[in-house]
Amino acid sequence: MGKRMKAMKTTKEMKTIRIAFYGKGGIGKSTIASNVSAVLASEGKKVLHIGCDPKADSTRGLTGKRIPSVLDQLNQKDDFLVRDDVLFTGVNGVQCLEAGGPQAGCGCAGLGITAALDELERMEIFDESWDVIVYDVLGDVVCGGFSVPMRQHYADPVYIVTSPDFMSVYAANNILKGIRHYSTEDNSLLGGLILNHVKDEGDIRIGERFSEITGAPITAVIRESSEMRIAEFQRRLFSQEFPEGMNTAALKEFAKKLSGHKTENRFRGLDAEEMERFGMEIFNEEIVL
Repeated sequence: MGKRMKAMKTTKEMKTIRIAFYGKGGIGKSTIASNVSAVLASEGKKVLHIGCDPKADSTRGLTGKRIPSVLDQLNQKDDFLVRDDVLFTGVNGVQCLEAGGPQAGCGCAGLGITAALDELERMEIFDESWDVIVYDVLGDVVCGGFSVPMRQHYADPVYIVTSPDFMSVYAANNILKGIRHYSTEDNSLLGGLILNHVKDEGDIRIGERFSEITGAPITAVIRESSEMRIAEFQRRLFSQEFPEGMNTAALKEFAKKLSGHKTENRFRGLDAEEMERFGMEIFNEEIVL
C-alpha cells in the first residue's frame, strides 16, 4: 500500500492526467484508447499506454506487433524485471506495455492486473514524468481485479466506450454502476461516454437518451466509416492513416478537453426494470429506422 500511495502522490504532484477506458469486449475500446494515446503523443505529450486485458493486444496498433506482457516476463525471467523488459516504443513515441494475464482456464485475469501494476510500482515506472497515463481495461466491472484502475485510483477519470446496441449499452450500464460504487461525493470518477460505431441519427438518439436518463455525459462520437475498417484491416491506427479524417478530428477535440475536464457526479446506473424498458426503446428505434 505504501508504494501505491507513493505512486499516486507522485503523479498527482506532477499533475499527470490518468484516464481509463472501459467497455464491452469487441466494442472498439482498444481502438479508441490507442488512437487517443497516439493523438496526445502527436501533440508533444509524454504518454504511457497500459493494456489491462489478458489478451495483451491493446498496444498492437501502436507498436505494429504483439509485445511481451508484464506477466509473461515475470513467468519467464528468474531475475527482477527492468524497464526495458516491459516498455516498448510505439507510434509518436508512446510508451507501451501490457499487463497480460494467465492462460484461459488457468487463473484469474483480474489478479493478473493487480500483480502487473504492483510490479510497475516496484520498477518506479509511475514515478517518471508522464504527461498522460492511459489504461485500456476489459469489459464489465464484475471482477475486482478489472476494477483496480478505478478502485485504487490509478485512473481518474474513467470513460465508457459503448455503441447504440442493447448488449453494449447493458455492459456500459454495469460499468456505470461500478463507477458509481467507487466514486465519492468529493471525488467522482466518471469522465463520460464515448459513442462508437455510430451509423446514423437514430444511433445518436439512443446514445442521447441513455445519457439523459443516467446523467452520464457524451464526450465524443465516433462514426462508423470505411476509414476505420481500412485502418483495422491494415492493423494500423485510423488517426495515423487518416490524420484529417472526421474521427481523428473527434478524438483531437476530445484530447483537447482532457486537461480541464471536470468529472460528472450526478449520474447513476439503471436498475433491471429500467434497463428492460430502455431495451424496448432501442428496439423501437431500430424498428422505426
